[in-house]
Amino acid sequence: MTNLERNRDAKHVVVDEIKEKLSRSKSVVLVNARGLTVEQDTTLRKSLRKAGGIEYKVYKNSMMNLAVKDTEFEGLQEYLAGPTTVAFSYDDETAAAAQINKHLKAMPVLEFKASAMEGNVYDAAKTKLIADIPSKDILLSRLLGSLKSPMASFARLVKAIADEKDNGTAPEAADAAAEAAETPEAPAAEAASAPADTPATEAPAEEAAAE
Repeated sequence: MTNLERNRDAKHVVVDEIKEKLSRSKSVVLVNARGLTVEQDTTLRKSLRKAGGIEYKVYKNSMMNLAVKDTEFEGLQEYLAGPTTVAFSYDDETAAAAQINKHLKAMPVLEFKASAMEGNVYDAAKTKLIADIPSKDILLSRLLGSLKSPMASFARLVKAIADEKDNGTAPEAADAAAEAAETPEAPAAEAASAPADTPATEAPAEEAAAE
């Protein structure tokens, strides 16, 4: 086997390796990491590895060009010039960009070049905006928090219907529970201070006796 054939086979191995990573990726982020010190590069790699679901690799632009061709990441080809390091996100679309974003201030030479996800390609500025978007887990947590109160009201409604079903008063219970769910409860202090079962116009006991 000639050296040319060996080189060709080696290129095919690298290209196939990249294609395999692309097939599993939800997003790909390109960065210019030229100028990072060994210590900074190590810190960045540890951060990405610790976050999980992210792979950070250096590939030649020529290899990346061949690998992204005819894939949803093909639009990245116009950004494959100059120093390029690639971050593959396997679990969350914004994960790699978000993790890299955390180090930009401490590592001024580190720069976004572009990113791609769901068939769309974004330049450096838009990639920075994407990096500021909270992760899916955080967004889901916020959504569940906003739904917590309505869900609690719904749970009370269902319980009221279940409790009264055997008594044949389910419709009335449903109406009452629905009304209670929609009406804010009176403060505890106010409820405690209100007289129990005593009409406001009832005369004091001493006055009634005197008459």
